Amino acid sequence: MKAHTYTNNLITETSPYLLQHAHNPVMWYPWCKKAFLRAKKEKKPIFLSIGYSTCHWCHVMEKEVFEDEEVANVLNEFFILIKVDREERPDIDQIYMKAAQIMTGTGGWPLNIFLTPERVPFYAATFIPKYSRNGRPGIIDLSEKIKKLWKQHHNTINKVSDTVMKQLKNSVETSKDTPITKEILAKTANFFSGIFDKENGGFGLAPKFPSPHNLLFLLRYWKIHKSDGILELVKKTLTSMRKGGIFDQIGFGFHRYSTDAGWLLPHFEKMLYDQAMLIMSYTETYQVTHDSFYKTTAEEILEYILRDMTSEEGGFYTAEDADSEGIEGRFYLWSYDELSEFLTPEELDFIVHHFNVTREGNYREESTGKKTGENILHFSGKPIQSNIPDKIYIDKIRRKIFSRREDRIHPFKDDKILAGWNGLMIAAIAKAASVFNDPAYLKTAETAASFILKKFRTNPGRLFHQYRNGQVSIAGFLDDYAFFIWGLIELYEATFTTRYLIAALEITETMIEFFYDKNEGGFYMCSKNANLIRHKEWMDNALPSGNSTAVNVLIRLSRLTGVNRYEEIARETVAANSGAVNDNPLAFIQLLSGLYYIHSSSSEIIVAGNPMESEHILKTLGNLYLPLSAVIFKPAGEENADLIKAAPYLKSYKQIDGIPTIYVCRNHQCSRPVHTIEKMLEILNAE
Repeated sequence: MKAHTYTNNLITETSPYLLQHAHNPVMWYPWCKKAFLRAKKEKKPIFLSIGYSTCHWCHVMEKEVFEDEEVANVLNEFFILIKVDREERPDIDQIYMKAAQIMTGTGGWPLNIFLTPERVPFYAATFIPKYSRNGRPGIIDLSEKIKKLWKQHHNTINKVSDTVMKQLKNSVETSKDTPITKEILAKTANFFSGIFDKENGGFGLAPKFPSPHNLLFLLRYWKIHKSDGILELVKKTLTSMRKGGIFDQIGFGFHRYSTDAGWLLPHFEKMLYDQAMLIMSYTETYQVTHDSFYKTTAEEILEYILRDMTSEEGGFYTAEDADSEGIEGRFYLWSYDELSEFLTPEELDFIVHHFNVTREGNYREESTGKKTGENILHFSGKPIQSNIPDKIYIDKIRRKIFSRREDRIHPFKDDKILAGWNGLMIAAIAKAASVFNDPAYLKTAETAASFILKKFRTNPGRLFHQYRNGQVSIAGFLDDYAFFIWGLIELYEATFTTRYLIAALEITETMIEFFYDKNEGGFYMCSKNANLIRHKEWMDNALPSGNSTAVNVLIRLSRLTGVNRYEEIARETVAANSGAVNDNPLAFIQLLSGLYYIHSSSSEIIVAGNPMESEHILKTLGNLYLPLSAVIFKPAGEENADLIKAAPYLKSYKQIDGIPTIYVCRNHQCSRPVHTIEKMLEILNAE
C-alpha cells in the first residue's frame, strides 16, 4: 500500500469525494462545528471548496492546486479550509451556489467560496488555477489579496457579506403576484418549438443537457392537444441523443451533457439521475409511438444500470467519473489503429462507416482544441453493405469492442447510494417493467425499494439521505422524500401491492410535517434551519426540483387515495411562487407538468376483480400512455383492510356479476361500470 506524506481531517469521512482529498497537503476539514469554532477563535476567514467525485475540473483543480505544497502552505497559514461533497450536502451547495450567482452572475463546479467565520460569503469563483493567467486570478495571488483585504479593509468585506446575505434572504421569498392559468402550458410548449434545433434536436445552443423532464412535459402536451409537431420535437431529440456521442455506443448509458450542438462531444460523467429520467422519457415515447427504437434504448440504459450501477444489496450507485488514467474520456475513445488490432477487415470497415471512425479521429481536447487521433463512436445511419441484418451485426461487433474495453482501467465509480436518486431509478424501472411487461425489471425495482425502506428509514416516515459501507448518514432532504415517493407510486401502479402505497403515504405525511411551510406554502429543502438560511428550491436544473416533484406526487396520491388535502397542499405550493413561474416558466417545467392534473381532464381508473382474471386489463392499462390517470386495483373477495384504510372511497367499488369490473372517473364523476377493455377505451377516448 502506498504511504501518504499527508493526511488531513477528511480521512474519517465516508464520501468518496472527500476521501479523494484526504491526503492533500491542504489541511481540510469536513463541514463541521470544529472548523467553525476554530475560525471564530482564530478570527480567520473560511475557504470553502465544493465539488463531487466524478467532476473533471474538480480533479484538475485537485491535481494542479490542492496537491501542491506551495499552495497548501499559503492556504493552511491563513484560512480555515473546508471541503464539501455537493451530492452529500446539496443544502450547502445550493446556498453557496446561489451566493456565487449573486456575486459573479455564474456558477459551476468546482465552487470555491471565501466566507467569514459566521459562514457568510464575500468572494466566489469556480475553477482557480495555481497562478494567475488569462485574466483569471490564481489561488496564490488571490489568497494574498484576500489576506490583505481581511487585515486592512475589513469594512469592505463586511459590506459585501451584508449585501450578499440580504440578497440571499430576498432570494427565498416567494412571489404570489398572479395566479397561474392553463394558458401558460401552451405558451411554454410554443416557446420550446421556437428554440428547437431542427438540425440536431434538443433546444437552444451548446452546451446541451438532456433535461428529460422537458421532454416528459412535451409528451403530456401532445396527449392533451394531439399536436404532432410537438411530438416530433421529442422524437427528434431522443433519436439524435441516442445516435450521438453523448450515448455510450459500446457499454450504453448517457454521459452528462454535450459540449456541442450536435450531441457529439460529451463531458463523460455518467450520472444515475440522468439514466433514470431518460429511461422514463424513452419508455413514455415508446408508449406513444410503439416504435421499438425507443424501447430498445430504454432497455440499453437499463442494461448499463443493472450491469455496472447496482449494488449487491439492490441499491443504485451515484455516478461514474469522466476521467480514467488521469485523462477525460480515455475509457471511451478509440483510435483506428487500435480497432484494427482485434477487428476483422470486414468488421473494421463496418465500424468505420457505421460509427464514424477515421484515422485522424474526431475527438478534440477541450483545453487545446487539437485532435488526438481518437474517435468518439457515434451512429451515422449510413447504408451498410452487409448481408447480415444490421442489428445482429452491430451487437456482435459491439460485444467484441466491449470485451476489449473491459481490459482498460475503468473510470472511478462513486458507490454511495442516495435515497432520492434511487427513488428516481425505482420509478423509471417500475415504469419500464409495466410498459414492457418485464418481470425481471419489476423484481429489480422491488428489491431496490425494499432496500431503501429497510436501510434508510428510522421510523415509518423519516428518511436518511445517503448510504455507504453499511451505514446511513445525513437527514434526508426534500428531494429524497419527493423522489422516493415518486418511485413508490410508480411501483404501486406496476404491482398494485398495497404496502408500497402505504409507505408512500407514510413518507408523504412526514414530508408535509417537517418540510411544508404552512404559512407561505411550498416546501423547504431541509427539515430545519441548519445553515445560513432555510431556503426553498423551486427551479428545475439537471433534475426536477423538490417542490416541483412534490406537487406532482401529492396530486397523484390525492387521485389514488381520494385524500383532497394532498391536492390542496399541491395547489398552495403552485400558488406560493406563481409570480416567478409566470415570469420564467421554462425554469419550472416539472411543476407545469403537475398543472396538467389541475387544468386538464385527468381520470381515476378503478379495476375490481379477481387478480388472475383482471391481469389482462391491468397489463393493457400499463401499455397505454395515460400520464394523467391514476390506476387502482381492488382485489375481489378480500377484506383489503389496508387498501381501504389508505383509500376509503374504494369501499363502494366492487366487482359486479363475478366479472372484473372497470370504473372510469373524471371530475368527481364516474361512468357506468364496464367489463371489457373495448368499453373502457371508449370511455377514456371520449372527449
